[in-house]
Amino acid sequence: MTTLYTEQSKNISKTWLLMSMFLVVVIGIGWFFSFYYDNPDILYFFVIFSILMNVFSYWFSDKIVLRLSGAKAAKREEHFALYTTVENLSITAGLPMPKVYIIEDPAPNAFATGRDKEHAVVAVTSGLLLILDKPELEGVIAHELSHVGNRDMLLSTVVVVLVGFVSIVADVFRRNLFFGGGRGRDNDRGGNILMIVGIVFSILAPIFAMLIQLAISRKREFLADASGALLTRYPEGLANALRKISQYSKPMTHQSSAIAHLYISDPKGSRLKEAAAFGGVPPKAGKISSLFATHPPVEERITALIGK
Repeated sequence: MTTLYTEQSKNISKTWLLMSMFLVVVIGIGWFFSFYYDNPDILYFFVIFSILMNVFSYWFSDKIVLRLSGAKAAKREEHFALYTTVENLSITAGLPMPKVYIIEDPAPNAFATGRDKEHAVVAVTSGLLLILDKPELEGVIAHELSHVGNRDMLLSTVVVVLVGFVSIVADVFRRNLFFGGGRGRDNDRGGNILMIVGIVFSILAPIFAMLIQLAISRKREFLADASGALLTRYPEGLANALRKISQYSKPMTHQSSAIAHLYISDPKGSRLKEAAAFGGVPPKAGKISSLFATHPPVEERITALIGK
């Protein structure tokens, strides 16, 4: 019989499988570079540099995300209800009290960041506090604390860095294909084929990397929803919060695509009203667009929570 715990286990296994595929792509690009330019040191550079980037981004992830989001530290006396909600749920979850931040933005949203549970941060927008009642706010905070408990923050940060790394090196390779040396510079058939393969690979690699990032993000959202519902014992609270958040169609005024997947909802805004205004999204188009979405559809998340 399938339970919440078996679903959590499946999601974690699938996530690490995706991460393994991601690392294979990075190593594959490094190997191709080293082969094309006949220099094995390039592969070593790829591996070492990617590790250093991951360490740096992990250690300073909270500062990077907070600066990109424009979040400010929240004062307890000004946001007492928010503070007590975070504090009570942290105790229930067995987690240290995270730092609490506020983003002055009318769009309802929230995220968690930090390198580990001892250095976690939970940030919510001012718009979220205005539209949610207590059970709904508890549902959202429980969702974010679940990201902390499930150690999603490290995974999310590593994925962001790997996507950026793959995109940068692929772009550099495309530019260098037409300058300098390399096996592809030989005027034989094999060299031309190798150059074509390199061009195709440099174009597809960033797309593939981005799809993996988005797939991981969507899996983590489902897992955090389930864990948050288990924490509050009231899945309707989070389900109702997701409904209200999805009904706000305007994007956040201060956003960055680099951290869009960290939010509980897409900071670019809900497309439900816009789709309805144009007669809905065709099924095939919807399936294709969902591949490039940072979050799973709200309807699917609500159904997973309460079955309707």
